[in-house]
Amino acid sequence: MKITTIKQKDIEIAIVSSSEMIITDLQSALDFIATVSFEAGCNSIVLNKSAICEEFFQLKTQLAGEILQKFINYRVKIAIVGDFSVYSSKSLKDFIYECNKGKDIFFLENEKEAVEKLILANS
Repeated sequence: MKITTIKQKDIEIAIVSSSEMIITDLQSALDFIATVSFEAGCNSIVLNKSAICEEFFQLKTQLAGEILQKFINYRVKIAIVGDFSVYSSKSLKDFIYECNKGKDIFFLENEKEAVEKLILANS
């Protein structure tokens, strides 16, 4: 896992890239939050969806809800980037839509959009 930070408008954002799966269950999500917080000192994160297990995107597993609740509890904003059009689940599309209307969790197409959204959410 590689963590780089960018600073725009006095807001620091951690851009996390990895060639391997980072979030596979609740404990790995907690470890991820702690690692980014410790190493980068950021409470806003951009992460590619390829670093998250597929079970996360199957809402019936309840993994997404459990994991994202931890991000909320620890006051960490996250933007997950990638192509979400590959999912046909209406409930997942509705979930993504509702998340994107909020101020803490976002599902976006690319890093540029993610950074812009996190800056707005922190303003």
